[in-house]
Amino acid sequence: MSDSESVSTPLPAPLAELPASPAVPAPRRWLLWTGLVAVAALVLNALLWQKLNNIQEELARRSTDSTAQSIEARTLARQAQEAARELTARLVLLETRLSEVSLQRTQLEELMQSLSRSRDENLVVDVESALRLAQQQAQLTGSAEPLLAALKSADQRLVRAAQPRLNPLQRAIARDVERIKATTVTDVPGLLLKLDELTRVVDELPLANAMSAGSTARPAVAAASAPARAASAAAPTAWLDNLALQAWWQRTVKGMLDEARSLLRVSRIDQPDAALLAPEQAFFLRENLKLKLLNARLGLLSRQTAGARADLTSASTMVTKYFDPASRRTQAAAQLLQQVQSQMKSSELPRLDETLAALATAAAGR
Repeated sequence: MSDSESVSTPLPAPLAELPASPAVPAPRRWLLWTGLVAVAALVLNALLWQKLNNIQEELARRSTDSTAQSIEARTLARQAQEAARELTARLVLLETRLSEVSLQRTQLEELMQSLSRSRDENLVVDVESALRLAQQQAQLTGSAEPLLAALKSADQRLVRAAQPRLNPLQRAIARDVERIKATTVTDVPGLLLKLDELTRVVDELPLANAMSAGSTARPAVAAASAPARAASAAAPTAWLDNLALQAWWQRTVKGMLDEARSLLRVSRIDQPDAALLAPEQAFFLRENLKLKLLNARLGLLSRQTAGARADLTSASTMVTKYFDPASRRTQAAAQLLQQVQSQMKSSELPRLDETLAALATAAAGR
């Protein structure tokens, strides 16, 4: 409509500016106006048709572009959907693998914890059995050395294990070691060795009423033969037979005198029982002394300190009463008996109550 207005508006001006002419007939004027209007309408239609063609071409071009863009968008959407499905599948696969890895990790941690717990439990059981065995050995031997050795070995094993939950057990072991070292315990092995030595030398102890035959004869014979040997070395060969005869005569006389002296002996014995002891009873005396020492040994092993002391006292009385106090062997035996009696103590072996309680706590898992 705007094009028609732009075409039709300038028409009246030229008509107004036309020079005056003679009057035109009305039908011709109407035809002229009709022709002009028709021309203007044709021009306007042509313009409108051209614009409409342009619009249609633009619409067709835009429709083609929109179709191409739509196809491209659909293609991209399809690719996006496929990528999304692929990513979803990968995500599901990754989640499955992650769950499997998490499950395997959980199982591995449980297995490691189980192995660690089983190792700790085995260690605790081994340490407890070793300590109980050492305690039995200490009770049998009467020495604290098995306990100390077992505690040190257990402490070394715990240090190598390096488990924090076993630290209370290490502290308990350290306290028990200090307590055992501070306790004075009878040296039972040393006392047993001394008792064995006493039992061995009983047969060699001289009795108080024993006769020392030949003890005086040998020096006299030696003293008599010495001048004879010196005289035979210095005298001429002619006198050798006489000197030999004299030496033989002197030896014979001395032997007879010694034999006569041995028939009667005068000595001082303070114990009447020792003087009245017959020679055939000496064997039973020595055996009784050995039995006393063996009983003391058994009492020492069985922790019967009072019985062992009584047996040692009886053995010391027998040694003093029936054996020669002037003999060095008798004096050494009496001194050894006194040492055993003085070293024998009635103290009991320390127990590992604190360590065993810590082991029970560790075994319970608290």
